[in-house]
Amino acid sequence: MPATLIEVRRQYNQAQEIAMIDAVQAALVSAFKIPPEDKTVRLVVHEPHRMSCSPKMNQPDLFTLVSIDAFAGRSLDAKRALYKAIASNLEPLGIPSNHVKILLRELPKENWGIRGGQAGCDVELGFKVEV
Repeated sequence: MPATLIEVRRQYNQAQEIAMIDAVQAALVSAFKIPPEDKTVRLVVHEPHRMSCSPKMNQPDLFTLVSIDAFAGRSLDAKRALYKAIASNLEPLGIPSNHVKILLRELPKENWGIRGGQAGCDVELGFKVEV
């Protein structure tokens, strides 16, 4: 049940935005083994002056920040696989892998209100978190 936010510094067309959302979602499905339909991914476009990044980037307009809130419990190997998959899935869209920053925040299940206001720890999720 990750909640994901993609933040960028330039405008993309609708097809490109959908492709970016799908690329990040595919990485989550692959690495964290979540069901494909478990999808909460948002994309926010910032004016470049409102989202700074390292001046050492050769294409700062392509800087992409991916923030993921997820249930705690994934292994380090699953996290590594996620980071690699996100960066490699975004590369075909013209975003260099070294222009992608990924922040993963893990929260205990009891800190999620889901499925009609239930605590996440009280819900049968239908997938395994400990991958």
